[in-house]
Amino acid sequence: MSENDQAGFLAGESNGASDAGERHWLTDRFEEHRARLHAVAYRMLGSLDDADDAVQDTWLRVSNAGAADVANLGGWLTTITARVCLNMLRSRNVRREESLEVRLPDPVISSAAESQPEDEALLADSVGLALLVVLDALTPAERLTFVLHDMFGLPFEEIAPVVGRTPAAARQLASRARRRVSGAGLAPPDTDLARQREVVDAFFAAARDGDFDALVKLLHPGVVLRIDAGSVHAAGSMEIHGAADVARQALSGLTTLLRAVRLTPVLVNGAAGVVATRRDRPVTVIGFTIADGKIVEMDSIADPERLRRITAGASVAAAVQPSTSAGI
Repeated sequence: MSENDQAGFLAGESNGASDAGERHWLTDRFEEHRARLHAVAYRMLGSLDDADDAVQDTWLRVSNAGAADVANLGGWLTTITARVCLNMLRSRNVRREESLEVRLPDPVISSAAESQPEDEALLADSVGLALLVVLDALTPAERLTFVLHDMFGLPFEEIAPVVGRTPAAARQLASRARRRVSGAGLAPPDTDLARQREVVDAFFAAARDGDFDALVKLLHPGVVLRIDAGSVHAAGSMEIHGAADVARQALSGLTTLLRAVRLTPVLVNGAAGVVATRRDRPVTVIGFTIADGKIVEMDSIADPERLRRITAGASVAAAVQPSTSAGI
C-alpha cells in the first residue's frame, strides 16, 4: 500500500469513528428529550399511538440530518416534532371531516395504587381529557401554536416557520386558540385525589342503588357525559348535557352493568377514574373531571380495540387483576 493510500485509509477510518461517535452522542441526547417530545406530540394529537409514531418519525429525520451545528437542540427537536404532528393533524382532519361520531382522545391510565402524594401537585400541570377534547376542536395551526407557546413556552419566532406564518400571525393564532379554550368554560379541577375518589365512589354507589336524586346532587348542572363506543358500535356513542339527563343515562346504562362488572380505581390523566372489567377483560374506562366537589365532565371509552391498547400497560394490567384490585 502506497503512502497516499495508507493516509486515505487512516483518514477514512478516523471519519468513520467520528461519525459513529456523533451518532452515539445524538442518540443519547435524543433519549434525554424523548419524554418531552412525546408530551408535545400527545397534546398535539390526543393519541398515544400517533404520539409514538410522531416521535419515531422525528428521530428518523434527525438521525438523517445530524445536529452538529444546532445551538438549541431541545427547541430544534420540539419544532421538528411539531411539524410532524401538524402534518398528521391535517391529514387526520381531511379523513374526519365527514364523520359525526363522538371521538375521545386516548386517556393516559395509571394505577391508583401507585399514586404518590406529589401526584396531587402534578395534577395541576397535567393535561386533562377535558382540555384535550377542546384542543380537538381547534384548527391544526391553532392547536400547534397554543401547545408550543402556552404549554411549552416556545417563542413565536420559533413557532412561525412551522406554521408558515410571521411571528405576529402566529401570535394571533395562539390568541384565537386561547379565546376558544377560555370560551369552553373549563373549570379548574379539584387537586385533592382523595376527595375526587370520594365523589366517584358516591356516584357509583348512587348508580348501583338506582338513586336518581343522589346522582343529580353529585353532578354539576352543566355536566357533560361523552361516550366513545368506537366505529364498530357507533350507535352507542353519545354526548349528553345536563345533570338530569346524565343521571338518567347513568341509571339506564350503569345500574344493570354494575352488577356484572368489577370496578378498579385508576388515574385517568392524573385524575380519578375507573376501569370496568368483566371476566378480567376491560369493557370501559371512565375518566372524571371534578370541580368544587361536583362532577363536571365524564368521558367514557367503550371501544374494545382501544381499550385493549390503552389498558395494556404493566401497572394497569396488574391493577385490574382480581387478586390485586380493590373493587368499588
